[in-house]
Amino acid sequence: MRAPELIAELRRLLPADCLLSDVEALRPYECDGLTAYRELPLAVVIPTDVDQICNVMRYCETHGLPVVARGAGTSLSGGARPHKDGIVLSLARFNQILAIDPTNRTARVQPGVRNLAISEAVAHLGLYYAPDPSSQIACSIGGNVAENAGGIHCLKYGLTVHNVLKLEVVLTNGQRVTLGGDTPDTPGYDLLALLNGSEGMLGIVTEVTVRLLPRPVTAQALLAVFDEVTQAGDAVAAVIASGIVPAGLEMMDNLAIRAAEEFAACGYPVDAAFILICELDGTESEVSQQVERVTGLFLEKGAREVRISRSEDERLKFWSGRKNAFPAVGRISPDYYCIDGTIPRKQLGNVLKGIASLSEQYGLRVANVFHAGDGNLHPLILYDASQPDEFRRTEELGGQILELCVHAGGTITGEHGVGVEKLNQMCVQFSEPELQQFHALKNAFDPRGVLNPGKAVPTLARCAEFNAMHVHAGQLPLPEIERF
Repeated sequence: MRAPELIAELRRLLPADCLLSDVEALRPYECDGLTAYRELPLAVVIPTDVDQICNVMRYCETHGLPVVARGAGTSLSGGARPHKDGIVLSLARFNQILAIDPTNRTARVQPGVRNLAISEAVAHLGLYYAPDPSSQIACSIGGNVAENAGGIHCLKYGLTVHNVLKLEVVLTNGQRVTLGGDTPDTPGYDLLALLNGSEGMLGIVTEVTVRLLPRPVTAQALLAVFDEVTQAGDAVAAVIASGIVPAGLEMMDNLAIRAAEEFAACGYPVDAAFILICELDGTESEVSQQVERVTGLFLEKGAREVRISRSEDERLKFWSGRKNAFPAVGRISPDYYCIDGTIPRKQLGNVLKGIASLSEQYGLRVANVFHAGDGNLHPLILYDASQPDEFRRTEELGGQILELCVHAGGTITGEHGVGVEKLNQMCVQFSEPELQQFHALKNAFDPRGVLNPGKAVPTLARCAEFNAMHVHAGQLPLPEIERF
């Protein structure tokens, strides 16, 4: 369809202030948080009610017009990158908290509500919303559903999928459906879980009912300092094996530590090879006992120092460097590329050594900041986009790190999604029959393939081509690692 015809039809369907079509007005939508991949859409629609979304979806399905739903645009995998022959459907105006039910501890919110805004709205009730991605001050709850976002506290309190009770969704044909319910379980297939992490490929989320939790009576954070990666990895495994489930258990390497300290002045030991930040919450007696036990485990595994927060301000100070790690790293390099993979906890030391080896081989620095408790890695590859061929090498190194995660028994993503970034690595992670099932599922929801096409699940032809090229690409071999 030609752009002028599309714009004319969209103007018929929507109020004038709900449509953007000028090139300069489209520029802010050309990419998400993965800024290396950019594309201008034909138009951006910014509806104000669900009926408008239904009308737009019916029109787009009828004409086979690609639609990319967009929340706050903080995705780091290119999941919200536009399609050059389609439209962006922005949910920015769906930004209201519709109802709060303190008795049942739930909140009904529109998808454009910021993650942190939910906790702020219920703080006076002693409640909060647990999933807390580092971008929580900006990211939207609809985007959290699309990517099944986690965060520092997901180790104990779960990912988005564990904290969402119900979704209102518009399908590609404009029909509205309700998935889940107000009770802990509902009859039928678990389509609610299916939509969490579906990367905008199965439907448009228009309303979310989230679970709220009571604020813990108390919380303390421990900061443990290690000189060896194997010590830090063994300490993580020891804490989990002890039966203690921390609210959060994070790890940072020296490059990330120094960047965070320079940026946030949080008191981190800049000579440490690695630090662990462990938060324990619950009743005062429970936390006191666990702090003593975890301190002993850290020292037993080789920590040369363990600091314990003695006030709420000090606890927040421990976390400030971790929460600001990404912008901190951005100050020490012209560009950085954030990878997201998961591994079994017992492989932390081996995989971090492997990443260090790959970093040296490719001549690119890597800062490691990650959710150690659940094995979710976030290596940050530092590069300079102005240097010829450096981004290509960065992409190749990122792919090698993800394949290393698979090699160690893990996966290519934990919470950032596949988007356009990890399509090739999907070919490494999954077999052809498995990919065929993914395509069959997509086809059941979106038979014309209009929602976020070209994302998340590669075609079988692409995988065949990638796997054939991969054998002869001349890439550096993966570091040796224990296989499962």
